[in-house]
Amino acid sequence: MASITSVIKYEGDNSTFIWKHPNEDFNTLTQLIVHESQEAVFMMNGEAMDLFGPGRYTLETQNIPKLGRFIKAITGSKDPTPFHCEVYFINKTVQMALKWGTDSKVRYIDPEYGIPLELGACGEMNMMVSDSRKLLIKLVGTMNGIAWEQQGSSFTKSIQNCFKPLISTQVKSNLTTAIKASNINILEVDEHLNELSEVLKERINPGFEDYGLTIPEFYLTTVVLPENDPNFKKIRDLHAVSLQKRVAFAESEVRKAQVEAAAEVSKTKAQTEVEVVAAQRVAELEKQTTETEILRREAERKIIATQAEAQARAIEASGEAEAIKAEGLAEAQVMTAKGYNQKDVLQADVQKAFAEGIGNMGGNGGGGGSTMSDILGLGIGLQAAGAMGSQVSGIFAGMAPQNQQTSSDAQILCPNCGNKLPSNAKFCLECGSKIETLQADVIICPSCGKKTPKGKFCMECGAELSKKCPNCGANIPAGGKFCLECGTRL
Repeated sequence: MASITSVIKYEGDNSTFIWKHPNEDFNTLTQLIVHESQEAVFMMNGEAMDLFGPGRYTLETQNIPKLGRFIKAITGSKDPTPFHCEVYFINKTVQMALKWGTDSKVRYIDPEYGIPLELGACGEMNMMVSDSRKLLIKLVGTMNGIAWEQQGSSFTKSIQNCFKPLISTQVKSNLTTAIKASNINILEVDEHLNELSEVLKERINPGFEDYGLTIPEFYLTTVVLPENDPNFKKIRDLHAVSLQKRVAFAESEVRKAQVEAAAEVSKTKAQTEVEVVAAQRVAELEKQTTETEILRREAERKIIATQAEAQARAIEASGEAEAIKAEGLAEAQVMTAKGYNQKDVLQADVQKAFAEGIGNMGGNGGGGGSTMSDILGLGIGLQAAGAMGSQVSGIFAGMAPQNQQTSSDAQILCPNCGNKLPSNAKFCLECGSKIETLQADVIICPSCGKKTPKGKFCMECGAELSKKCPNCGANIPAGGKFCLECGTRL
C-alpha cells in the first residue's frame, strides 16, 4: 500500500483539462481541497463515486455515502480502513486560442466560372469542459490526464489529436458549401469570415459535446488561396473585367440617376410654381368674390333700406289720404245732416254769380255795346267762379275773347273714385273726397299719396295708376269702381 496522504489538491498547470493526483489508496480521514473553476471526481476501484465542487472536504463515509456503504458491506465495521482510491481534478476554465487547421487542401469549384481551385483553412477556438464525468469516462479512462496539445506527464494522447479528424472533416465538408450558399466571391472571402465561422461552429460543436466538451467560440481566421495557381489567376483576371463592367454600369446608373434627379427637381419646381400661381389666382378670385359679395350685400342693404323707406312713405301717404278722406266724409256728413250737399252749394254759387251778373247789366250807360259787354262780363264772371255747368259754359265760350281760354275745358279725376271734375274743384261730387288742385298732367298716387305725372305707374312707389276695362279696354284710373266709358262695374 502506498503511503497515506493527508492533503490532496491540484498540482497541475492551467493548460491541462484533467489531471490525476499521483497518490492513491488513502484512508477516509484525508483532506481534499478543490479550487474555484475546478471539480474533483472520487474514484474507488475504478468506479466514479462522487463529484466535489470548490471547497475543503474530509474523505469520510459521511461525505461519501457510497463509500460508507461499500466499506460496511466489505468489513462490517465503520472504522477507518485503508482502501484503493483515486482523485481526478477537472479544470473548468475556458481554454482559449486553441489552434486548428485542415490536414489537406479543400476542393472548390467556382460557381460563376466553373474553374476548380484548392483551398486551405485554419483558425483558433475556445474550449471548456461541460460534463466532467462524461469526459473522464469516455476520453481519459485510466490515463493520468489529458491536455490540448501536450502528451507529457504520462499523458498518452492529446485532445487536439483526438479531435483533429473531426475538425478537418467538418471544415472540408461545410466550408465550400457555406461559401456557395452565401453566394460569396472567392476573392472576397475574407469579408465573410464571421458568418463562415458560425456555420462551422454549428457543425463541429456537437462532436465535442458527445465527450463532455463544448466550444463557446470557433474562429475561421484564414482561407488559404492558391496564389500561384493559373486557374486562380484566370479567375482574378475575369473578376477584374467583371469589376470594371460593374463600375462602368454603376457610373452610368449614377449619371442616369443624376439626370432623373435633375429632371424630377425641375418637374417639382415647375409644379410648385404652377401651384403657387394657382394659389395666387384662387386667393385673388376669393378676394374679388369677397369684394363682390360685400358690394352685393351693400346693394341689398340699400335696396332693403329704400324699400323700407318707400313703405314708410306709402304708409304715411296712406295715412294722410285716409285722414283727408275722413275729413271729406265728415264734411259731407255734416252737409247731409244740414239737408244739402256739395251740389246744392255749387248750384247756389252759380245762381248767385248769375244774379250778380244780371244785376250789373246796363250799369255802363245803356246802348247795345254796353249790354253785350254786361253779358260777356256775366259769362266771364261765371267762368271765373268755376261753377257754371257745361251748357252755360258752352253758351259763353263762343262769346269770350279769342285770346282768353275757358277753365271748364280743364278737368281732373277724383283720386278716390275716378270721377271727372273741373280743375278748380275742391271736393268730389260723387264721393265727397277733398280734391287738391293739380296740374293738367299731374295726379295724386292712390297708393303713396304723392304727386306724380300721368302714366301707368307711380314714379315714387311704382304702384299701378290705371288699368284696362275688361269690357271695352278703356283706361280706368286706379281706385275707380266703374268704367268711365261703358259704365262696367269693376
